[in-house]
Amino acid sequence: MSFKIRFFLYIFFPGIAFFIQSCNTVSTTQVTEEKIPEEVSYNFDIRPILSDKCLACHGPDANKREAGLRLDVAESAFKALQENPKAHALVAGFPERSEAYLRITSPDTALLMPPPASNLKLTQREITLIEKWIKQGAKYEKHWAFTAPKKPKVPAVDNKDWPKNEIDYFVLEKQEQKGLEPNEEADKERLLKRLSLDLNGLPPTLQMMDEFMADNSPDAYEKMVDKLLKNPSYGEKMALHWLDLARYADSHGYQDDGYRTQWPWRDWVIHAFNKNMHYNDFVTWQLAGDLIPNSTKEQLLATGFNRNHKITEEGGVIPEEYRIMYVTDRNDLFGKGLLGVTLECAHCHDHKYDPFSQKEYYQMFAFFNNVKEVGIESVIGGPETYAKKPLMEITDDDVKNILTFVNKPDTNQLIVSVMGDLDTLRKTYILNRGVYDAPGDEVQPGTPSSILPFDKKYPKNRLGLSQWLFDKKNPLTSRVYVNILWQEFFGRGIVKTSGDFGMQGELPSHPALLDWLAVDFMEHGWDIKRLVKQMVTSATYRQSAIIPKEKLARDPDNILLARGPRYRIHAEFIKDLVLASSGLLNKTIGGPSVKPYQPAGLWEGATSGRGLLSVYNQDHGGSLYRRGMYTLIKRTVPPPTMGIFDASNRDLCEVKRLKTNTPLQALVMMNDPAVLEASRVLAAKLLQEKNDAKEKITKAFRLIVCRKPSEKELGILTAYYDKELKTITGKGADKMLSVGEYPLTKQIDKKSLAAMMRVISTIYNLEETITKS
Repeated sequence: MSFKIRFFLYIFFPGIAFFIQSCNTVSTTQVTEEKIPEEVSYNFDIRPILSDKCLACHGPDANKREAGLRLDVAESAFKALQENPKAHALVAGFPERSEAYLRITSPDTALLMPPPASNLKLTQREITLIEKWIKQGAKYEKHWAFTAPKKPKVPAVDNKDWPKNEIDYFVLEKQEQKGLEPNEEADKERLLKRLSLDLNGLPPTLQMMDEFMADNSPDAYEKMVDKLLKNPSYGEKMALHWLDLARYADSHGYQDDGYRTQWPWRDWVIHAFNKNMHYNDFVTWQLAGDLIPNSTKEQLLATGFNRNHKITEEGGVIPEEYRIMYVTDRNDLFGKGLLGVTLECAHCHDHKYDPFSQKEYYQMFAFFNNVKEVGIESVIGGPETYAKKPLMEITDDDVKNILTFVNKPDTNQLIVSVMGDLDTLRKTYILNRGVYDAPGDEVQPGTPSSILPFDKKYPKNRLGLSQWLFDKKNPLTSRVYVNILWQEFFGRGIVKTSGDFGMQGELPSHPALLDWLAVDFMEHGWDIKRLVKQMVTSATYRQSAIIPKEKLARDPDNILLARGPRYRIHAEFIKDLVLASSGLLNKTIGGPSVKPYQPAGLWEGATSGRGLLSVYNQDHGGSLYRRGMYTLIKRTVPPPTMGIFDASNRDLCEVKRLKTNTPLQALVMMNDPAVLEASRVLAAKLLQEKNDAKEKITKAFRLIVCRKPSEKELGILTAYYDKELKTITGKGADKMLSVGEYPLTKQIDKKSLAAMMRVISTIYNLEETITKS
């Protein structure tokens, strides 16, 4: 679609514009039957078929199992059938004697599996794979994700000129197998925008653009990577995905949803990323900083990670019920966020698909069950409720000498919820059906044996659990975090289901690459900045995001990575881009969360009417222009603008945000006071410069879109400015310029200011503006 048509639609029909833009990214996929591999793998070829079509009736769930047959366990699949002792579901080497194969190929609907009534049906390719697998011996394998990764050999490729580091060899090998070629490298302007958004969450400055465009040295790109990695904004950008994972919020949740002061923990996370704290220490401090011998106050603050969960302040609740909920939350976060498995499915019964028993769930639960906390400590009220015991106080002296990274704005008492265990061991029981008051057998701390048995050398506490987590034999820890970071930079994980590496999760698109990165990450001391640099300096990352029709048809989701990443940036970074490009951004790092512009009445219509957060009292001055990550999150009424752009409400651990495209997003960009105010402020700055309208619009375009406009684009925008200058009335200009609290620049013609403001608002509303491409 031409720029002119897009421009018209964004102005007059924003919903239609976004709809058409969404439609333009969709193409009819040419379905081509994949070849049958020479060697059929149980993990990568057979297990997905069984999982989708067979295991609901013939899987781990004993309550739903039919005919006593389990097809996910070799012992059961090869033994004599319960209903016909002379037959076997599988006979290695002989499909014609294997009842499972005979049933999936039977013409008799009374015998056919899956039963027609299930609405499940195997494709001819799936049947052929099963047949070949049986002929090759029907070999079962341990689930790929539960086997410790081994560093594979970097593969050979035909195009030896393209790779820039090891990542590219694995990616290119796959492309060459599928008959694809990588895109050329993106142009420098778009590449710099992509890199700056990914490493700092901010658009590049004009100075950065000019320096990068002028630098023709072979290492110009790598120098820019290093510069952005050293920028303090790096820690803020990197912290965001961890805040989602750690379910950080500024309120306790539930009906009263009172204020909490966990923000010093957020300051610590930013600080940890900026000083490049290695991942093993970063996580260990958060899991068990209080248990480290001679632990420091900083290590204790880090444990706020496991106190970010929702906490009730309502009278009339059953304390033990809620205490169990808090422990459950910590246990489930550990499973999803750090191990990448759906451990929570074993809360009430044995896991239906993964090899985790309910007993093992509560053995893990035991690590978090000894915290010195209660189900309800106090009802909503004053400062003493801002944090719940166990807690720590941060004094002015702490900030001056120890916790120097904490941005404490005043001398008021500052308290944070942290971890701390009881002096005596609290017993842990299997809870029948997961009910808090139905204890069964007592259990001791332990871990799922299918992942890695808990070694006796480790203490049976959270510190020991962390040591188990970072054992080089643990198959999940490194893979899971490498995958989360890959998702941050490429938009999709090597394992798409980044919170589920289990039997029901997606298979990795590049298993060898994932294992190479996971082992390499461990071999280099869990160095996060090194891993980030590896990813963003790869030729894979640096590709143009242009989508040729044939590539879109063959690989619409870019699974084979034959083009650069292209997707809308996170909600917080949209706000950051608007503020930074207009010059409004308050670059203060850390400190309490802020309350920017918000539609009136939202909190008041969804509150119990008690506490500090019952009424929305908007902040003013510099607080209005803080980065999006500092916006106060009230769990029951999360920031509406952020929610429209798919930000997490922080109720639970979230390792992957949804990405939606709706007309509401266009309406936000057209009408949000923050965007309109930024348009006004930038317009005023440009109008004070002594140059013509084209030069002003060019500068605005570069600041916002991060590239120079084409002659056609510039012509359309300049014509629009001239048109608005002629048609805007004095009253219309006054109304437009009244938005926002930033002082109106005096001695500027209001009609000129309103006209330029509309042009800039239009540039903010371009799809390219908020897209990483």
